Amino acid sequence: MTTYKHTTQFYIKEISAKETYAVRQPILREGQPLEDCEFSGDHLETTIHLGLYVDEALIGIASFLDNCSVLFSEEKQYQLRGMAILKAFQGQQFGEHLIKHGERVLKEKGIYRIWCNARETAIHFYTKNEYQIIGDPFEIENVGTHYVMTKVL
Repeated sequence: MTTYKHTTQFYIKEISAKETYAVRQPILREGQPLEDCEFSGDHLETTIHLGLYVDEALIGIASFLDNCSVLFSEEKQYQLRGMAILKAFQGQQFGEHLIKHGERVLKEKGIYRIWCNARETAIHFYTKNEYQIIGDPFEIENVGTHYVMTKVL
């Protein structure tokens, strides 16, 4: 169990891709079928899925994929994909705890470059956590405007 100074007791653990769907669907794929919650690379051995739990309930998820972007020179890069916190728990620093935990896991594996395609609505969250925007915004069909963001761990 990971313990942090937080007003609510929670823990973070590794979960399966399928377990992420309970949070991915209402937050990242709202109104879309459950099968749209499966991402390319979800089931690779190198992919890490983390779940944040409050009172045994999964309330936040983040997936980290071994995926290199041509925008960065490092041979070892991971993409943060599918990060989400259920609406009732947003704004309470759970996302920050989850992303920091994932960054520590990657750093322990010798990964020092992390990047993501961040939704326009999440830019503030990522910049607050020391991620930088790279390039111009772009559209992902049925999802919205995104920016490539990155951080050196």
